[in-house]
Amino acid sequence: MAKSWATLGVDLHLEPAGPHLRRGLTDALREAVRTGRLAPGTRLPSSRSLATDLGIARNTVADAYADLVAEGWLTARQGSGTRVADGTVTTPTSPTGGPGPRVPHRPTHDFRPGTPDLAAFPRAEWLKAARRALLAAPHHALGYGDPRGRPELRTALAGYLARARARGVRADPDRILVCSGIAHGLRLLGTVLRARGVHTVAVESYGLDAHWKQLTQAGLRTPPLPYDDRGTDPADLGDAGAVLLTSAHQFPMGLPLHRGRRTAVVDWARRTGGLILEDDYDGEFRYDRQPVGALQGLDPDHVVYLGTASKALAPGLRLAWMVLPPSLAAETAAAKGKVDTSSALDQLTLAEFLTSGAYDRHVRASRLRYRRRRDALLTALTAEAPDVHITGIAAGLHAVLRLPPGTEHSVVQSAAWQGVALHGLSYFRHPEALSDGLDAVVVGYGTPSDSGWAGALEALCRAMP
Repeated sequence: MAKSWATLGVDLHLEPAGPHLRRGLTDALREAVRTGRLAPGTRLPSSRSLATDLGIARNTVADAYADLVAEGWLTARQGSGTRVADGTVTTPTSPTGGPGPRVPHRPTHDFRPGTPDLAAFPRAEWLKAARRALLAAPHHALGYGDPRGRPELRTALAGYLARARARGVRADPDRILVCSGIAHGLRLLGTVLRARGVHTVAVESYGLDAHWKQLTQAGLRTPPLPYDDRGTDPADLGDAGAVLLTSAHQFPMGLPLHRGRRTAVVDWARRTGGLILEDDYDGEFRYDRQPVGALQGLDPDHVVYLGTASKALAPGLRLAWMVLPPSLAAETAAAKGKVDTSSALDQLTLAEFLTSGAYDRHVRASRLRYRRRRDALLTALTAEAPDVHITGIAAGLHAVLRLPPGTEHSVVQSAAWQGVALHGLSYFRHPEALSDGLDAVVVGYGTPSDSGWAGALEALCRAMP
């Protein structure tokens, strides 16, 4: 039901939408700022006041405020309340004469997970690879192209995955499909699964709502599976025709799926003809143990392996790939369309980057740099925040900081006051998942640049309880 409130001369009509009330409220407030209904500098009502007006829980409002502070739409300062950020200024008018979109200030320090250090992108090596690739490319490479992607890149990816023997991925270039990110791959798979009569894809209790939405928009249900200290529990997949897993490094919890559960989910796929969608989003970054083998290597006929260049290089490249079972390859390529939708030049450059060894060199250097950051994070938090328990640190670009009970929101809010963008663990919980009572924040230590790392770490420690 729509709600409205008025305070300090502002009359705002809000309609929190969707199954997740917090995200609905966050979206409504963001839109109000973006469209100018809430002007820069406007002081918002307290979380208690707005919660009372809307008839919802105070924590829901407080968490929505914290999310928008982290995104830069709002500011929060002790003593001055929560306000619309001054940086959300209107851009020059659009060609139609209306106001352009509003652009929020970025936070001083960004610890939200999912992005590597973009300042470390290997520009010089990438430029060399691009030049070599362009000079060597035949004229027809600049045409519309195979919907599966450039054969040079698919061949290079097959070779790269074969070199990573510890991962155990079995790839043939003809069964690799290049896509514009994991979300794009999931959208294609959702279309194929729905056309095959699948109605349900089980997912993990924690993850990215952008990925779940790709499946729900294809008409699929996405019920969450239980999670415990052995990872996601696939014991009761019910009527699911597929399951989406981050088995090597469960996101964002940071632990690998237990060996027994890996075996169980592969057995389920073989027994029922189900499909496992394996998102290996950060497979290059392992620190304290050998890489965890891919589920795809156990049964290539029932597992779709999804990989990406977003963490190793940069998400702005919009390059990812799927290794498909033979029975799914043609249908998925058809779902993508009759022509390639990814930049041929970027694909050719990545192919050259892989085959020349530049990708491996960059990953090795990045792995060392991120490991040093992780170690510095551990040292600082152990000294400054002894009540915080750190997990999920053996791999990847983020850590989970377990907090004292009832403190997650206050820590996220305190971080916002320090200019630190930070997500609480609850941000990643599936809207249908039962709360496990965990209070934690997810710290992505890949995003801050090397030059800003020390200052970012100090600000993060000041926000801890």
